[in-house]
Amino acid sequence: MSKLSNRHVFTSESVSEGHPDKVCDQISDAILDACLLQDSEAHVACETAVGSNLVINIGEISCANWDAINPKAITREVIRDIGYDRSDEGFSYDTFNYVNALHGQSVDIAQGVNREGAESQGAGDQGMMFGYASNATAQFMPAPIVYAHGLLQFFTALRKNGEIPYLRPDSKAQVSVLHEAGVAKEITAVVISHQTGDVPIETIRADLEENARAFLKDTGLVTANTGFYINPTGRFVIGGPCGDSGVTGRKIIVDTYGGVGSHGGGAFSGKDPSKVDRSAAYYCRYVAKNIVAAGLADKCEIQVAYAIGVAKPMSINVSTYGTGKIAEDKIEKILMSNEIFDFRPGMLIKELALKTPRGWSYRKSSNYGHFGRDGFPWEETDRAEALRSAAGVK
Repeated sequence: MSKLSNRHVFTSESVSEGHPDKVCDQISDAILDACLLQDSEAHVACETAVGSNLVINIGEISCANWDAINPKAITREVIRDIGYDRSDEGFSYDTFNYVNALHGQSVDIAQGVNREGAESQGAGDQGMMFGYASNATAQFMPAPIVYAHGLLQFFTALRKNGEIPYLRPDSKAQVSVLHEAGVAKEITAVVISHQTGDVPIETIRADLEENARAFLKDTGLVTANTGFYINPTGRFVIGGPCGDSGVTGRKIIVDTYGGVGSHGGGAFSGKDPSKVDRSAAYYCRYVAKNIVAAGLADKCEIQVAYAIGVAKPMSINVSTYGTGKIAEDKIEKILMSNEIFDFRPGMLIKELALKTPRGWSYRKSSNYGHFGRDGFPWEETDRAEALRSAAGVK
């Protein structure tokens, strides 16, 4: 059960697009985007690893016209866009060593997925996926992760427009929020660790705290007691893949709800939508958000489970943490009727148009959270009215 009635502090973390793990997520998703442009039926499970002056692509890809795709060139473009452009830092888009170990998808996996008709398409793997939503913020997300993501997006903009010229791409932010009866009351602590040039720590701390306060001012939650901890070790010059290695899919809590709710364990980036680790988690978020938007609950978590090669889910579970306006089993019956939502992999992929992104890309989803941002089909609340009608709620 969620801590609805007691006073507690909850903390969530975000990492920037220059964090080594996020560099990997973006490369893997950029390759996925390129594959889907060539072949909407492509099967992609692309992993990336980075280290000092090194990028490795491994995994399984089956894509028509694969010869038209240049993973190395895509990788260099992503790294340049992030801002790693100085060879003297030990990792730069124009100097890194590249290893390509990608190969075709296993036929054993493909036979469970490659079926004619969306109705019969099987899940690309077994497992359970979760989606969560709450009315705590306008984004239907928990407050700590919203503020942590927002801070890093703000500092990325300051870095790229040159307003703070000594900032470099790698950074983390952590925001602690005091809650009472489930409502955010105060930001108690903000931690920012940002890679910089060789600049006096006093300058860095003054600049970053000033800008962090300015960004968070409109929340109304910063008080005289809010603690700001900027580059606590005193120096963060060596960063990015030169400072630490990175791997695709290692920031699954950053990608979802900042530790609120549950997580099935599967990562998102580099996977085409036949992998329910990604597509079903998106769909569960879509369903949970519509339930909250419909006013059926203040908080909602959806769990769905699959068997590889089987279209029908093994189970669908609903939890409203005691905030439901109607019984949870009634919501479950609505979901399992397939009249408003259809959890079969082929159908949910079709419903959200996950094979043919328009106006969005998988790479765009890989930074600052896959949820709580406009422009993605799983963030729409277009089923709220249908849910209210089915539930008999005005």
